[in-house]
Amino acid sequence: MEQKKLKLGILGLGEGRSTISAALSSPKVELVKMCDLNIEVCKHRAKEFDFHEYTTKYKDLLTDDSIEAIAIYTPDHLHANHIKMALKHDKHVVCTKPLIDDLKDATELIELQKKTGKKLFVGQSSRFFEPMKRQRKDFEAGLIGDLVTVESYYNADHRWFLEKPWALEDSFKWLYGGLSHPVDFIRWYLPNIEEVMGYGMLSENGKKGGLKNPDTMQFIYKADDGRIARVSGAYSGPVQPVQRDSEMSCILRGNLGCSQGDYMDLRYAITDKDGEERQVTWEHKLKHFFRFEGKSHHAGEYENYLNYFADSIRESFTAYPNIIEGIGTIVLLKAMERSLASGKPERTGDIIKEYELESYLN
Repeated sequence: MEQKKLKLGILGLGEGRSTISAALSSPKVELVKMCDLNIEVCKHRAKEFDFHEYTTKYKDLLTDDSIEAIAIYTPDHLHANHIKMALKHDKHVVCTKPLIDDLKDATELIELQKKTGKKLFVGQSSRFFEPMKRQRKDFEAGLIGDLVTVESYYNADHRWFLEKPWALEDSFKWLYGGLSHPVDFIRWYLPNIEEVMGYGMLSENGKKGGLKNPDTMQFIYKADDGRIARVSGAYSGPVQPVQRDSEMSCILRGNLGCSQGDYMDLRYAITDKDGEERQVTWEHKLKHFFRFEGKSHHAGEYENYLNYFADSIRESFTAYPNIIEGIGTIVLLKAMERSLASGKPERTGDIIKEYELESYLN
């Protein structure tokens, strides 16, 4: 029996561009209506996708009984309120990362999600590129043995991003907006990070561009079992040619093997427990992932996660990252932010206790 399509509304049509394309091409999702405060953005997207059901009022999505789920792609500091409104109107939610930018909203969101019974899925899109999916599959199959350490980075020339006015506000932080991608890889494999130490700086390019917060950062983590990991990111300068290096990568080092997934370059390499070396690419899927100019939008991974989210609703399983995992990542990001300020190691347990999240995250 053919699965009934998930009826979706999209909020935020700048960053939501990929999701519009994903929804319109998905076999499991039906786009009902899209929304943005800026009428010109609505008109532009309507023309671009030949889809003309749009509104400038979020209320129109919330009160439309035909819409089952809302996908949220608004600026980070608006996520919590937009999620609350969706849940209170009996909608499932997919929200782009970071889930929230202030933990004061965490308990209310968790309790509201429990009360409504609606699913809340964090659109941590980096998990849904083919190299990362293959890396996870091989890891779970034991091909590199027991995990020893994880390394991840995201370095990108995102000076173009500074053309967005809200990117220059005090509330915008590359720690949350960019580094949350490789941090999610760390938590995917080492969820119980107890301590983090890091340094950050605002580069000369970032200063000239008008950024207010660090755009260059390096961190080391320690898990509760003693294993360590590291993450780095730089966002306001040139990067290596893709033949030499990936903008984003996740490296798993096991006791019997090692693997590396290169995000947007669609490359994967592994030395497995038997010493066999393999490399895989997905060049045949380039048009699935990258449907627009350049690689500033990558709709294929959004379609992958929308299909997964639709399946979770129709088949009644939990889509990960869920709200608990999403908030756990924000706890870690908050500890990282504090380490940047203090110049000292910071413990996630202190933050969990401060925000009274022990019953949810421990």
